[in-house]
Amino acid sequence: MWPAGALVYKQKHSAILEEDLVIRISPAVTLLLFFAVALPAASHAQSPTASGQPFVVEYYYKTKWGHADEFLKLFKKNHYPLLKKEVEMGRMVKVWMDQPRYHTTEDGRWDFRVTIVFKNATVANEPFEEDAIKKQLWPDQDAYAREEQRRFEILDAHWDLPVKMVELDVK
Repeated sequence: MWPAGALVYKQKHSAILEEDLVIRISPAVTLLLFFAVALPAASHAQSPTASGQPFVVEYYYKTKWGHADEFLKLFKKNHYPLLKKEVEMGRMVKVWMDQPRYHTTEDGRWDFRVTIVFKNATVANEPFEEDAIKKQLWPDQDAYAREEQRRFEILDAHWDLPVKMVELDVK
């Protein structure tokens, strides 16, 4: 509640009071908004799946028109061997690629979807040093770098989508 003389003061100095009120409320509102957004996001990010369960990510590639075959050739040569090595190491459980059978609208078009099943969410999200493996697989690092650059130059879009299985038989 306002003290008895505050209403008169408010009428005479309303611009000052409103400014003061905005300044005092602003940090509180900012803090409230931060927690309103951060807490749900943090709790969702911390439990994408049970720690021992496989973690699935789909990687979508949309090539520039006429470059799908070139992309596939470069992917098989310069990226798939690395993924296979990670499966051998036990970091990943399985890797496969899908391609749509028919065409779609341009805004929903993708040319290749690579699905990777990681051992678990922790393994999928922790840093992994692959430089030593790349040097072993591709001794000519200059050629490897040029071809990898080309593989991404011929893309229109690329996005990653972690997915979870929905159990339909559970009530």
